[in-house]
Amino acid sequence: ETLMNTLFFDDFKVGDRFESPGMTVTEGQIIDFAMHFDPQVFHVDAEAARATPYGGLIASGIHTIALTFRLFLMTGALNAKNSLGSPGFDELKWLKPVRPGDTLRAAGEVLELRPSKAGDRGIVRLRYSTYNQKGETVFTVIGNQIVRRRPPGKE
Repeated sequence: ETLMNTLFFDDFKVGDRFESPGMTVTEGQIIDFAMHFDPQVFHVDAEAARATPYGGLIASGIHTIALTFRLFLMTGALNAKNSLGSPGFDELKWLKPVRPGDTLRAAGEVLELRPSKAGDRGIVRLRYSTYNQKGETVFTVIGNQIVRRRPPGKE
C-alpha cells in the first residue's frame, strides 16, 4: 500500500460509500468459530439447531461482526498506513441470521468526520451494513474509526 492510494482523514467525505466483494460462509467456519468463541447449540450442532427457533445452524453474531470488518478491510478504505484503531461501536444490530452457504458483502458509509484536538488524526464515523446473497441486511453497526491525517508534505 503506497501513500498515493491511501485515504487519510482529510480524504473522506460524508456520504462516501465503500463496498466489499462477497465471501461465502461455510458450515465448517461457523462451527469452528463458535467452538472457540460462542459455543451455543444453534452455532455448533446442525442437528440440534433444527429444534431451535432458527430451524438450523446459524453463525454467531460475534462471527458476523468479525466477517463484516474483514470484508470492509477488503475495500482498502482502511489500511496499515491510515488506521489507528477504534474506540468502539454504536448501535449494533443483528437483523437476520447468517446461515451456511450465505454469501456476505459489507458496505461502509461515512456518516460524520470529527478532527481530533491532537491534530494528526480524526474520527471517521461509518455505518457498516452487511448483506446476504438475497440483498437482505443481516447486520448493521456504526464504527468510530481513528484515521491519520495526511502527513505534512505528502499533499
